[in-house]
Order: sequence, then structure tokens, then C-alpha cells
Amino acid sequence: MDTIYILNIPNFYSSYYLYGLNEEFNVKFKMDKAFLKYNNKPTLIFRLKDKLGVINNDDPVYFDQNLYDLSDSYFVTNKLIDNPSFNQENVKPLFPHYPINILPLYLRLFNFRLIKYFKIKSLAREIYILLRRPLYKNYNLKTEKENYIFFSSSIWKDEVETNNIRAEFIRYCKTDDRLVFEGGFIPRSDGNNFDFQAELNQTKYPPKVFSKLSKQSKIALNNAAVWGAVSWRLAEYLNQSLFVLSFPFKIELPVPLNHEEEVCTIEHISDYKKVFDKVLGNPNYHRNMATNGKTYFSKYCTPQAQAKYIVKTLLN
Repeated sequence: MDTIYILNIPNFYSSYYLYGLNEEFNVKFKMDKAFLKYNNKPTLIFRLKDKLGVINNDDPVYFDQNLYDLSDSYFVTNKLIDNPSFNQENVKPLFPHYPINILPLYLRLFNFRLIKYFKIKSLAREIYILLRRPLYKNYNLKTEKENYIFFSSSIWKDEVETNNIRAEFIRYCKTDDRLVFEGGFIPRSDGNNFDFQAELNQTKYPPKVFSKLSKQSKIALNNAAVWGAVSWRLAEYLNQSLFVLSFPFKIELPVPLNHEEEVCTIEHISDYKKVFDKVLGNPNYHRNMATNGKTYFSKYCTPQAQAKYIVKTLLN
């Protein structure tokens, strides 16, 4: 079995890929001093044979040209379609994924070197975040849902379009008497909630509770986050066999998620009612879309499938 050498200690954003690579290959840690500054960053750097791979999981979006120039393949979570940096030859898109709890693997792989390369406060924070994330599970297909919608999200300072898409979704779900809605906007720490007082929700949902409630939703909303990035919640929605309502993607995926096949894509917030009418009035439509989304996840998005994709792409 080929050995993959991890050359830095990434933060929790790379947990999905550490897990997948460890499941499929022989993974060892070998700190490369050239990459010390990437410790505790959303970047996983690794070597396989004579190839250098980089997995950029930055949230929302960041491009490191220097690291790109060193790599043979530069994998990115959000390969922006209209950004020249992301359209360079060796930039490769990743499938949807999300942070998971890999604490035993994290401690075993990096062991005492965590103390050597991390400040105690930073290490404690990483362990705390990993513990709060759900363990990875490839959920069984289950498309039968009550007319329940859970949606909780942030208010972004400079993302007017994103905020309005989310606010109108919250408003619609609250006013449609066919639905039981839970959630709303999370109040901003600076107190500036941009006139979304009616859409606020004071309940804080820990990651594991968030995941559990999302799994019960009849429809899950996916829309572009900051700078066009796609939320990692999309991967969880697909894994949980949810019906995904999406606005057009601003990123490239290795294999597209197609309208009316794996996701339902709309252009305007005025289309919410049309989609809900169709979903609530046509159980087969809901079931087929949710099933196709789960099939997409199982084929392309599991940690194991993504590890194989990454290695195959790097070596070819």
C-alpha cells in the first residue's frame, strides 16, 4: 500500500480528508519545516511518491499562489468559476464535504508533536471543536419526512444577497401554515442585525444538535455563502438524503449536481412557494430528488471516495 506523508498539522476543516486518506491508504506524519506556517490552518499538505498535493479547505475562500506553485495538484473546496486564480491548470475542485470528529485519529497521527508545534490554547481549541462535531456516518437512505423545516444561519456583514435569500426563506417558512418551522438568524455578536429582528432566533444550536435537526427537514436550503463559497452543510444534507433547494452554484464541482436530478435549482426568492407547492403536493418528486442526492453523495462524496479521487488525480 502506498504511503502518504502528511507534511503539516491542519485544523479541523481538513478532518474529513484526514479521515478518508487514513481509511484508504497508509498515512504517516512527517513535519516539513517549509510548511510550518500552515500548521493549524485549513490547509492539508501531503506527499505521495514524488508528488506534492495540497488540499485547501479555507472557509470561505482563499488562494495561496505560492503554495500552488509548489504543488502538483492544488485541491480546493470552493473553485470559483469566475476567479482567474482558481482557473489555473493544476487547481482541482473537491466534492462537497464537512468537518467531522476525528479526535482519536488526530491524537494518534500527530501525538506529542501537537504540543511541539501548537500553543496550548490553540490545541485546546482544536480539540474542543473536534469534540463538538458529529462523528462521520454514512446515513441510510431515508426520504420520508414530516412537513418540518429547520434552518439556522448567520447574518453576514457584506453579503446582502446572501442575507436576503436566507431571510426570505425564513419568512416564507414561518408564514406557510403547512410547515412547522424551527430556527432563524443567529444574532450577530456586534449587535448589528441589519433590520432582521423579525427573523432572529435566540436559540443556539450546538453542531451535533444542528445536524440532528437538519436531518428531519423536508427541504434544505443551499445558497452561496461569503464570496460565493458553498457551505459545508450541503454535504451533510446530501448524506442525510434531504431534498436540496439551491441557488445556482458559483463554484465548480468535479461532477455537477444537476437541476431536477440531485437538486432543485431556482434563480429568485419568489420561487419558494412554487417549489414548496410541488414538494408538498408530489411525494414522488420529493422522494426521487432526495434519493438521487444521496446516491450522488454515496458515489462521490464519502471520505473514502474523495480520498481515492484525490490520489488518482494527483498521480495522473
